[in-house]
Amino acid sequence: MSEALPEMQYRHLGRTGLKVSVISLGSWLTYGGHVGNETAFDCMKVAYEAGINFFDTAEVYSAGQSEIVLGEAIKKFGWKQNDLVISTKIYWGRANSANPDKPLNNNGLSRKHIIEGMNQSLKRLDLPYVDIVYAHRPDRDTPMEEVVRGFNYLIDTGKAFYWGTSEWSASEISDAWRIADRLGLVGPAVEQPQYNLLARERVEKEYRWLYDAHGLGLTTFSPLKGGVLTGKYNGTTAPPPGSRLAESEDGYVKGLRKTVGDDAWTRQLEQTAALKPIADDLGISTAQLSLAWILKNPNISSMITGASRPEQVRDNVRALAVADKLTPEVLEKIEKAVDNQPVEEKRRF
Repeated sequence: MSEALPEMQYRHLGRTGLKVSVISLGSWLTYGGHVGNETAFDCMKVAYEAGINFFDTAEVYSAGQSEIVLGEAIKKFGWKQNDLVISTKIYWGRANSANPDKPLNNNGLSRKHIIEGMNQSLKRLDLPYVDIVYAHRPDRDTPMEEVVRGFNYLIDTGKAFYWGTSEWSASEISDAWRIADRLGLVGPAVEQPQYNLLARERVEKEYRWLYDAHGLGLTTFSPLKGGVLTGKYNGTTAPPPGSRLAESEDGYVKGLRKTVGDDAWTRQLEQTAALKPIADDLGISTAQLSLAWILKNPNISSMITGASRPEQVRDNVRALAVADKLTPEVLEKIEKAVDNQPVEEKRRF
């Protein structure tokens, strides 16, 4: 008989009334590609039974196949959409094009692609709407007013309830809000940045004033820094053969692969190794310590996790019970181990 999982917790998505599970399940690098469909279904079922209500995907994940798999899971298990929070992201829609090598208007955040991309995503999901749609990256070739109006059109036509951003700068998010306020429209309710013990600057420093000013929520990704914070790469100088780090063609993973063996990589492995004694003292894994540390941040609405096996979903959910063990004394030890807390610059007058 498997160990009972801790009760799921829920937080509001920023300053909205939408409640999302503090741990969510994403499909980046997994469903529709790296992981077979039946295993993906098993992972989603375990997540749902554990109280996870938030499932994240994007038009670019596995060229749209991740959206298809998520939609099929919802139908397979007979889940009601009103019990779920579904999000997708618009920016890279080259798979929508008959000529993927020259996607033209199938990429970016033009009004055309925002609307057409959303229509294609809903078709793949086989759903009438999503709860959240993100601008997957900023489009600096498209006027911000066009972007804001495009996403508001999706809300006004019932294709999405909220819109957000992913990996936008604080100034870009603020600009979107200024334009939305001027036009009497809805600004981005949520940002989806990378956040983990090895990548902290944006969430803890750059965005710090947006939480109160705009009620910005965060649904963070890559909580284990591509697996680095599990400790499985400690002592390695090359990507292990057969690993996702060695074989994935995803842009983020390819970028991470290029750092293997360099000074930054060595530093990250040293930081991860320094966390292990702290985790050992608590009787948990380094991965669970890293996940629980993110959950302690009150600005995080939901932490998006990945899983290629059902047991990984369960391990991630167990981080909920670990968070209570992170006392101020333990948090201080973690800070000393990673030694990378962002420091606010002093203003010069």
